[in-house]
Amino acid sequence: MQRTNYSSGAKWEDIVGYSRAVKIGNQIFVTGTVAVDADNQLVGGDDAYLQTKFILEKIATVLQNAGASLKDVVRTRLFVTDISRWEEYGRAHGEVFATIKPCTTMVEVSKLIAPEYLIEIEVDAVVG
Repeated sequence: MQRTNYSSGAKWEDIVGYSRAVKIGNQIFVTGTVAVDADNQLVGGDDAYLQTKFILEKIATVLQNAGASLKDVVRTRLFVTDISRWEEYGRAHGEVFATIKPCTTMVEVSKLIAPEYLIEIEVDAVVG
C-alpha cells in the first residue's frame, strides 16, 4: 500500500519526527493538533470553544489535502486540560460532527506541550 505523509511545515515535525497526517490506502491519521496558526500563534486565547473550532478547521484542511473531508472521520480523540469545560469542547465538536457522529473520546490530561493549549485533537478517517 502506498504511504503519503502530509506536512504542516512546522519545524517541530523534523525535530520530533512526525507528520501532520499520514495516508495509507484509504485511511488517514491526523496527528494531535492544537490551536496555533501558521505563525505559531495561539488562536482562541482562554476560550475552549474557539480553540476547538480552530483545531477542527485545521484538521479539515489537512483532510482535504489528503483527498478526504470531515465526513470521512470515524474517530476523534480530544485531550483536554480541564474536563469540567467539556461542554465548551463538546459544543464545538458537535457543531462539526452532529450528523457524522464518529467514535470519540475526551480525556483529561495533566498538561499539554504548552500551558496555553487547552485541547489537542487527533482524528482517524477512512475514505470511501
